[in-house]
Amino acid sequence: MANDNFHATRTEYHGLLQQLTDCTLTCEACATACLNEENVSMMARCIELDRDCADICSLGARLIQRDAEIADTYLSLCATMCRMCAEECAKHNDEHCKRCASVCQATANACDAVAAE
Repeated sequence: MANDNFHATRTEYHGLLQQLTDCTLTCEACATACLNEENVSMMARCIELDRDCADICSLGARLIQRDAEIADTYLSLCATMCRMCAEECAKHNDEHCKRCASVCQATANACDAVAAE
């Protein structure tokens, strides 16, 4: 039996699903752009966190979509991962990193808001 927090229509969680999807795509784009930077080794931590965050957000969206019992607990992990990625990306001056930091922070906040309901 799924958690009562997630017994809602997909429409009610559309905003969070979209936010998680946006974060997934933004993190993937950031990792790809970082791989094209002149000093890739300097971007290694950013790339690692981008890839991890993209994977975690993607799975989070799928868990919510199928009303998984673990979804509410998993959102806390999503929020933590997004904050880690946002913090790392914020250290870099590249436009793709700035955008990623912003999207990741917004996703962390969205995850927290739904998990708290």
